[in-house]
Amino acid sequence: MNPRSLPSVHTPPRWEPATLARCHDLGSDVRLFEVRPDSGATAPYTPGSHLPLQLEFDGHPQTRHYSLLEEAGDAGVYRFAVKRLVHSRGGSEHLWQLAPGDKLTIAGPANHFPLSFANPEYLLIAGGIGITPLYGMALALHRAGKRLRLIYVSRDSAREHFATALSALGAALEVYPDSASAAPAIQRAVAALDPAGEAYICGPAGLRRHVRALWEAEARPPWALRYETFANGGERPEETFEVSVRNLGISFEVPPHRSLLESLIDHDIEALYDCQRGECGLCAVDVVSHEGSIDHRDVYFSARQHAADDKLCTCVSRIAGHGRVVIDTRRQGIRD
Repeated sequence: MNPRSLPSVHTPPRWEPATLARCHDLGSDVRLFEVRPDSGATAPYTPGSHLPLQLEFDGHPQTRHYSLLEEAGDAGVYRFAVKRLVHSRGGSEHLWQLAPGDKLTIAGPANHFPLSFANPEYLLIAGGIGITPLYGMALALHRAGKRLRLIYVSRDSAREHFATALSALGAALEVYPDSASAAPAIQRAVAALDPAGEAYICGPAGLRRHVRALWEAEARPPWALRYETFANGGERPEETFEVSVRNLGISFEVPPHRSLLESLIDHDIEALYDCQRGECGLCAVDVVSHEGSIDHRDVYFSARQHAADDKLCTCVSRIAGHGRVVIDTRRQGIRD
């Protein structure tokens, strides 16, 4: 088999045309979008679901995922909130330039962050715009009579909007303005969680690492800590960096707004991948050497493995400081 034509396990979405029906600001940097499929039919979805959008940057179609706010489908639209980010992958800037009536390309809702409903207690931890997938979860658990605690850490201008919308949770909702003030509450919540309970977290990389460390210190099972990432939780802004694929003798640059995985495919190197969110580890390659720091954005590898800097997930991780990385793709079956 030609090593550059390895089959991907990724199943392409079924795209369809849609229209931006309405948008309005929830704060100075967070905007609510309502998207209506041109077919007029929205698909049902469960808490934790997201809507794939196909956007175009520099002539390349790229997929972005946005968490759906629960029950919006009943109104014939898909509803999601987006924070405008200065150092984003381009999706927020693109969406903030749209006006009602503009056309979009969407796929049906998908859920890689499903809520189980089968456990005695739930801890939800949201950082900033990470409240969006947990919003519907919290309301669904509340209606089901489940024991839950939602810790919402945010400086975002939309914090008051979401806190008000979640007021039905009563004392189960705790809102903090920053990570420092929330840290003691998060530590207590992890320690007090029922041994058979689950935690769901969506937020910046620092918050995820903090909760993961607490979770491991309590010797809790890894499968009971669930993440939503969307590959946007890096420590550093996206910069151009150079890549050399040692076993193929190929070098190229990865620009901002393109992932290493996308750049490999751009250069006819079809690597294995699936989730494109840094969760499954299928796209990981070996790191031979690097200049600059590796911004590990995945949740697949452990903190110890990140510190070793000998592997990276090509779908999300990058090199910071306009650096360079030499990789070897033979662990994926791509050989010279």
